[in-house]
Amino acid sequence: MKTYLRILNFVKPYWKHLSISIVCTIMFAVFNGLSIYLTIPLLETLFQEGQTQSVQTKVQITQSPVANTTSVLPDWITKFGQNLSNSFNNFVLQGDKLDSLLRVCFLVVAAFLLKNIFGYLQAYFLSYVEEGSMKDLRNAAYKHLHQLPMSYFKQERVGNLISRITNDVNVVQSSISAGFLNLIREPLTIIVFIGIAVSISWKLTLLAFIVLPFSMLIIAGIGLKLRKHSTAIQAKMADITSILQETISGVKIVKAFGMEGYENNKFKRETYSYFRMMLRIVRIRNSSSPITEFLSVIVGAVIIYYGGVLVLQSHTLKAAEFMGFLLAIFQTMPPIKELSTVNNRIQESSAAGDRIFEILDTEPAIKDIDNAGELKTFTNALAFKHLSFHYDDSDDLILDDINFEVRKGEIVALVGPSGGGKSTLVDLIPRFYDPTGGQILVDGIDTKKVKVQDLRALMGIVTQETILFNESIKNNIAYGLDNYPVDKIIEAAKTANAHNFIMELPDGYETVIGERGLKISGGQRQRISIARAILKNPQLMIFDEATSALDNESELLVQEAIERMMINRTSIVIAHRLSTIRNATRIIVLDKGKIIQTGTHEELIRDENGLYNKFYEMQFRD
Repeated sequence: MKTYLRILNFVKPYWKHLSISIVCTIMFAVFNGLSIYLTIPLLETLFQEGQTQSVQTKVQITQSPVANTTSVLPDWITKFGQNLSNSFNNFVLQGDKLDSLLRVCFLVVAAFLLKNIFGYLQAYFLSYVEEGSMKDLRNAAYKHLHQLPMSYFKQERVGNLISRITNDVNVVQSSISAGFLNLIREPLTIIVFIGIAVSISWKLTLLAFIVLPFSMLIIAGIGLKLRKHSTAIQAKMADITSILQETISGVKIVKAFGMEGYENNKFKRETYSYFRMMLRIVRIRNSSSPITEFLSVIVGAVIIYYGGVLVLQSHTLKAAEFMGFLLAIFQTMPPIKELSTVNNRIQESSAAGDRIFEILDTEPAIKDIDNAGELKTFTNALAFKHLSFHYDDSDDLILDDINFEVRKGEIVALVGPSGGGKSTLVDLIPRFYDPTGGQILVDGIDTKKVKVQDLRALMGIVTQETILFNESIKNNIAYGLDNYPVDKIIEAAKTANAHNFIMELPDGYETVIGERGLKISGGQRQRISIARAILKNPQLMIFDEATSALDNESELLVQEAIERMMINRTSIVIAHRLSTIRNATRIIVLDKGKIIQTGTHEELIRDENGLYNKFYEMQFRD
């Protein structure tokens, strides 16, 4: 129930629409009851003997036998009900039979019209609440994802996160109508029809609802089972989404290795498992309704028999009233059946809600401290003081006691074997992760003490894996900037050696480049990425192996763009190809998380036993 109450918190902003929906629900229940109650005067009119009757006689004919029997209700309620019933019958049954029949028909049409109008309005306003609250829930989960650290995304599968924000939210949505439509409309409908039934015969009504306690016990047990199985269902759907996402992303590898059959079988196994789990949950979910209905039919048969005795033997109940009673009682069965599924839906929604709130409850490890300072410019140096780092799930140090300084305007290159800690080191600068020991200082200020947004605003990052979006080239270069001047975008593209190939595309800068930019080559994607960084005009640039995945021609164009960008700008460059960093102000060699060499290219090349010299000879021995 705690999870369900958290779901309902998202409904609060829509309380006006919800209030209108509840009012319409009440009116729907009233006119629904009236449309059934009108069958009594209709039957009285059709089966009266004689052409006309006095109003007094009609009142006596239609007066409920409740007046002559002991009632479980207080006297004032009984009298009020009788007076209301008598006044209504006086109005309906006055005049001859044709006048009464016409009046009843008119009232039936009016009752059904108003019932359906209020039913439509209730459904519309409740849908507004449903869709709006689920929109807010999705937005909240999506926004919170952006606040979570990179370590969270390394631990979670992309497909699982997508499934939670799409499939799980869809499951949660049904609980809104269960909570406000079913738990308000159905009980109101039941109350209205029970009121009609009690006004006719409280003994028959009491007999009719003997079944309820048994039904509620069965429903509660089914609901507990449903919650357990619903959690497993949502987890299995996340598995299917993950496989789908991974297969589509790696479709080239699947085809290249001829693994279509393997992937198909893997997907079939997961969907078959989901199929079996769904059948299990359908069996459980659908069992409550027929059980409740069967018990209700048993009671209904008993009611018909007992009511028939009252009509045919004791004559304490008139035939028209008994028919009205039966209609009223059987009208309570659909809402009772609907109520029997409410707990099931709430339990299923709560299970899905748990998975969504698991995201929202994850505390961002990287966040601003209280009273974090502003950092609008970089004027002196970026310093690493006794820096160390290891991932949460391991005690092995990725970086161990790193100490060096990057002064403003310097170009510092990081070199070393794979797994040496180079990329991890540069990931710590914009606080994608926080050091587990030591400090990173910008102009003498610990990066943990300044606003994360200010810190990252100082930086531009170009990585080996270029991330572009399924939008136009113009929008990718001006990412996050609305209505940016086109001439500035073109200027950035020219600096990045991208303008010429962009102009050769069918729509120039308006060309949509597909998901992850797959409609253009790797070198072209990298140059657009550099243009994006140039347009941001950062004070500190980070290049993480930006040319390692390119062919020679693309590498030359990208390297030329990088060199232009580094002019009069502080830069940190990670490179495997030493030809790209020969002109660096300083080169730092990392191995197994430690700095083992520092110097310029000329200084390091002279150390014949050094790791840098070995790299150089391996790359340029020809």
